[in-house]
Amino acid sequence: MEGVLLLNKPKGMTSHDCVFKVRKLLKEKRVGHTGTLDPDVTGVLPICIGRATKIVQFLTSETKAYEGEVTIGYSTTTEDASGEVVEEREVNRPIFKKEVEEVLKSLTGMIEQIPPMYSAVKVNGKKLYEYARQGIQVERPVRTVTIHKFELLTSEDSFMGPTVSFRFRVYCSKGTYVRTLAVMIGEKLGFPAHMSDLKRIASGHFNLEDCITLQEIEERTEQGTMDEVLLSIEEALQDFPKIIVDAEGAEKVKNGGFLPHDHEKGAYFTVFDAAGNCLAIYEGHPKHAKLLKPTKVLVNNQELKI
Repeated sequence: MEGVLLLNKPKGMTSHDCVFKVRKLLKEKRVGHTGTLDPDVTGVLPICIGRATKIVQFLTSETKAYEGEVTIGYSTTTEDASGEVVEEREVNRPIFKKEVEEVLKSLTGMIEQIPPMYSAVKVNGKKLYEYARQGIQVERPVRTVTIHKFELLTSEDSFMGPTVSFRFRVYCSKGTYVRTLAVMIGEKLGFPAHMSDLKRIASGHFNLEDCITLQEIEERTEQGTMDEVLLSIEEALQDFPKIIVDAEGAEKVKNGGFLPHDHEKGAYFTVFDAAGNCLAIYEGHPKHAKLLKPTKVLVNNQELKI
């Protein structure tokens, strides 16, 4: 079995827990996820199965979309609802809808974030959450992310305490910590805050409405219909520019040879043979503007579809 499974990740499970569960249900060792979601977060989690594990690194989309809820009035150690309370301050004034919309507008575009202590960012070779669990505070690297669109979903004209919550939708770049956005919103409003609910609704061209649950996977496995919901490698990579090569070019690709082709810096290309098999992923050569070099060869002669 091979392909990309779009999982609607449940709350309370890590991404690794989901991989373990899928591996067990499908009786397939080669299973990998395409980007960690925190245990509190639900929604789109693409999982690669079989030979599709070779494309994991190419499915960590640059653009993601989330819907969530910010709660103003107290902050937590993890910046979400599962953490211990760090600071409390009663919301002693009305917070107006227009005020919140202005804050969201101020956080749109390129912004700087400091990753939360409970995150997988590494400092001196050690993950931040490992320091956090030991009660050690370390200096965290500032990262620049892009917020493409940030909109308020709650329709009330004003919000009043002692704690207040409102929902939002955000479209952002890879690497954005949305729970940190919740903290930043609180800071701009003058109160401690945390992310009280979060759901990823899209990752690149993968959308929540196309995802299935673990229960559905179990049912389809029993029915023998899992193949109906798996995306092929070709479908999963549809956002990449496509190059089709002849038989001679296909042999060159399978052996890791360069290909002549104009490119922009940093561009990736999928390379197909005439039969529609995705043979490899290539990228622009760093020194030659008219050459592509192999990034990942996906097939050998035994793996090709006939």
